[in-house]
Amino acid sequence: MTTYAHIASGKVRDLYELSDGRLLFVASDRISAYDFVLPTPIPDKGRVLTAMSIWWFEQLADVVPNHLLSTDVPAEFAGRAMICERLEMLPVECIARGYLTGSGLADYKRTGAVSGIPLPAGLVDGSRLPHPLFTPSTKAPIGEHDENISLADVEQTIGAAAADEIKRLTLAAYGTAEEIARQRGIILADTKFEFGRRVAGESGDGTIVLADEVLTPDSSRFWPAAQYEPGRPQPSYDKQYVRDWLTSSASGWDKSSGEPPPGLPEDVVAKTREKYIEAYERLTGLAWS
Repeated sequence: MTTYAHIASGKVRDLYELSDGRLLFVASDRISAYDFVLPTPIPDKGRVLTAMSIWWFEQLADVVPNHLLSTDVPAEFAGRAMICERLEMLPVECIARGYLTGSGLADYKRTGAVSGIPLPAGLVDGSRLPHPLFTPSTKAPIGEHDENISLADVEQTIGAAAADEIKRLTLAAYGTAEEIARQRGIILADTKFEFGRRVAGESGDGTIVLADEVLTPDSSRFWPAAQYEPGRPQPSYDKQYVRDWLTSSASGWDKSSGEPPPGLPEDVVAKTREKYIEAYERLTGLAWS
């Protein structure tokens, strides 16, 4: 019988090692915002994240190899876990941006560029960029904030060849996913990918592989195309709904206080769950069950 042992936990995922050396990625119902894990879970969130990642791995199979080996997981994790190959993870968050918003917008307002890449003057919140950008960031520990870095910084960290490859794979995967989402009436504004190298076992040839979650509402900004209007924050299918509530007067929380956010009220939990499920159904064309 295959057994497993807990080896790490992130903001949302718990990682286990199976007795045969493979890894078990389990997506919880935890939700994070502003570098805090919130005290209130979102029911079914882990199942949605897992189902979406598996669907996107299939869509991107011809673009980039991935770490998914099996969905035949222990019964207690059914529907919210994947068995994956062990990789040497690259210490870079690989962000693709097709639209200007979030930290990219803040960077642009301050410098006229994003991650050192100059952009035309006059862009606003939600502007479509002239072409998608690779804007990497650091991988920060829980409770700390990722920092945007340049391609040159990535080259110094992992070498020029690997940096060029993850840039190529990031933009290729984004381009394919953006087209798929657009066909379904959804704008993929930006997304984060993570990659690792195959260095162990028979397949340890150094191939760079797509890992972790992929193109979920936790790692991406999805906007309904029919409501898209540059110059303002866009309606979204991601956890922006939670962020907006936390920074509203209704929450009573001061983002600058350093204190943890409060728990979420039932209506915010229910609405957030609805948004995750709607994103899954609209993107995949499958009914949630």
